[in-house]
Amino acid sequence: MNLFVFGLGFSARHFAARERARFQNVRATVTEPERAKGLAAETGFALRAFGPDADDPRIAGELADTDVLLISAPPGRDGDTVLARYRDAIAGSRIRWIGYLSTIGVYGDHGGAWIDETTPATPKSARSRGRLEVENAWLALGAETGKAVQVFRLSGIYGPGRNPIVKLRDGRTQRIVKPGQVFNRIHVDDIATTLAASIERPRGGAVYNVTDDEPAPPQIVTEHAAALTGLPLPPEIDFETAELSPMARSFYGENKRVRNRLIREELGVRLAYPTYREGLAALVADARG
Repeated sequence: MNLFVFGLGFSARHFAARERARFQNVRATVTEPERAKGLAAETGFALRAFGPDADDPRIAGELADTDVLLISAPPGRDGDTVLARYRDAIAGSRIRWIGYLSTIGVYGDHGGAWIDETTPATPKSARSRGRLEVENAWLALGAETGKAVQVFRLSGIYGPGRNPIVKLRDGRTQRIVKPGQVFNRIHVDDIATTLAASIERPRGGAVYNVTDDEPAPPQIVTEHAAALTGLPLPPEIDFETAELSPMARSFYGENKRVRNRLIREELGVRLAYPTYREGLAALVADARG
């Protein structure tokens, strides 16, 4: 099989690297030509530039012999940039599996209640409304062409090099307290496991929550990271007085507990890191390094 990835970000890169042996060719995009050159040498993947100021002419031909397509690129101002440029090429290709990486933010706020894939998506922010529109556009392409399009709604992503321990070590975290607030998380390796399982069991039109088993208050996770490592714990800060960017503050405006039953029962996924405790324990050595 050949893999093509639009948007070689943190999650997509981890998946492509971990599952490299199953693909004859791995091709992927980043937004800038110079970055494409550097990442090609670093990863061994064929990197192409695709973004507001770049569109590598090789992409269309490579899509024609792609079998597995992963879209991790965020929407543009006017919708999905991949569909805007390559919808016809994708529709006419031999691609049999398409995965779109989205966010649990499309569900909006549920006051801390438990939700699953049957819960209606009622996004609050313009960013999440855009994500939902793009989800629907990809699902519509699948329905029209018969290609198996799956949507993966991810919770807060962490993993090697990007986790609470690293933030503590580098002095880049706050211990913000908002009573009743919880967030789900997901280790990047469990995302890769879910995508690989879906490729083996494609279901067109499927929407999956890719998340851990235990939503938890953010300050509890920070405290656990400090306890594991002995790193200094920052003081508690009340949410109302915390200095946060508008985007960061918007995350605290949504409170929900997200179930992951469908990936377990339908795809047979067994999370390697079902809670933040297992995930952080595995990352201690990495973060210290």
